[in-house]
Amino acid sequence: MSSEQMAESAGGPEGSGPVPPARPLDAIDQDILRMLQADGRASVRSVADRVHVSRANAYARINRLVEDGVIRGFGARVDHERAGHGASAYITLKIVQNTWRTVREQLRQLPGASHIALVGGDFDVLLLVHTPDNRALRELVLTRLQAIPEVLSTRTLLVFEEEDLEPQG
Repeated sequence: MSSEQMAESAGGPEGSGPVPPARPLDAIDQDILRMLQADGRASVRSVADRVHVSRANAYARINRLVEDGVIRGFGARVDHERAGHGASAYITLKIVQNTWRTVREQLRQLPGASHIALVGGDFDVLLLVHTPDNRALRELVLTRLQAIPEVLSTRTLLVFEEEDLEPQG
């Protein structure tokens, strides 16, 4: 894919229009982000106390970070193996030029898809999946992925061990 196509594709979902420029983040915003990355369940009061602002100020800043799309959501970090998904893999895909949006929508529907990235280099897409076992992984790659008409080729990289890096807080 050309750099122009990748830049065009990297914006928001189709029909959402141009993404407004991000507002600059000050040191307090950065501290709030680090705290919430380390503990997404932190109360507004504890955030305010740690960054030395009022609760109202902390609440307003968190809301602004959410509204601006800096914070995309709050969730749990999952140990996939303990959650019954013992097989993980990064899958690289080469796709037909100009089909990123179509392929992305189909990849979002795959069971166990965890991360999808349009990349530059020897392949076009990097997909992270978590499946119950190797049989389910095989089914996903050979039956589901390779059935997508816009997918020209795939390469599967098995994950033997993984670790989510904890934000420094």
